[in-house]
Amino acid sequence: MKAAVFDNFGSPLKIKSVPDLIPHADATVINVHACGVCRSDWHAWMGHDDEVRLPHVPGHELSGTVASVGDSVQKWKVGDRVTVPFCCGCGTCPECVTGNPHICDRYTQPGFTHWGAFAEQVEIRFADINLVHLPAAIDYVTAASLGCRFATSFRAIVHQGKTAAGDWVAVHGCGGVGLSAIMIAHAIGAMVIAIDIQPSRLQLAKSLGAIETIDASKQSVVQRIIEITTRGAQVSIDALGSHTTCWNSINCLAKRGRHVQVGLMLGNQSDPPIPMSAVIAKELEIYGSHGMQAFEYPRLLKMIEAGTLKPSSLISDTVTLSQGAELLTRMDDFPNTGITVIRIV
Repeated sequence: MKAAVFDNFGSPLKIKSVPDLIPHADATVINVHACGVCRSDWHAWMGHDDEVRLPHVPGHELSGTVASVGDSVQKWKVGDRVTVPFCCGCGTCPECVTGNPHICDRYTQPGFTHWGAFAEQVEIRFADINLVHLPAAIDYVTAASLGCRFATSFRAIVHQGKTAAGDWVAVHGCGGVGLSAIMIAHAIGAMVIAIDIQPSRLQLAKSLGAIETIDASKQSVVQRIIEITTRGAQVSIDALGSHTTCWNSINCLAKRGRHVQVGLMLGNQSDPPIPMSAVIAKELEIYGSHGMQAFEYPRLLKMIEAGTLKPSSLISDTVTLSQGAELLTRMDDFPNTGITVIRIV
């Protein structure tokens, strides 16, 4: 099979021929039809994740068809159309048995713990609890766009943020995660404020349902959100992952409001100081959101099939494997407005 491989952190990815995959007994090998290009992959390429071992193949937002199955796999057969959460459970640890396989104690993650989907094939361990049936009405490119960003945003807005119709929701950062969160919050009837420093992203945010936009390079984010909402937002999402966006997200909340951290905080942006005095005085709630369980996907997929959510509107580019490999190295420059998906088959 062909795969995009990097031999050293920060070095160019090269398209190479590597052996086809043979599944473990609990696993399936997937013929990859599409894979998203995500900033998390850029972090892996930069060496920000201790789990990545060289040489490495990135890619964790995937869709495709089952190519082969291990001897102990019960629920899947060759040819099944599937997608998968980016963080996969083992099925037996305390988190998995209590319904939280996305934060499994022994999780596996394509593109991080093992070779990912910037390739013609990828292996998914513990397939019976991790694969998600992909309805015929949802194409592979759309399914790949769900992987990390849309599914994580869905959990952040619906489950962690407990967002209700009529809530003010502030979304800090209008990349793939933020734009997904805006679309989801709007679909359930929330009033969304989008914050970014790029006018093109703010314009796209408005087209996806944001009723107010804030250019963070030109005005005080917290002050403007208070002006718009009068009391602050009920829910605020840091979709970027920086000291500034995290601070603003917490400080813009109304009393009893909920901050959800979605954007990864790595490198020089890790472990930010937070306004704990505001957390105490306002009785704020601080949540993380790290993916979504496979068994929660049907609700999301049904909303897509019904047209309530249209993640395809976030896809700005479809590219070849070699183009995606080159684009990943420029991810820190934010070259695209929406989500880029590699079309492999």
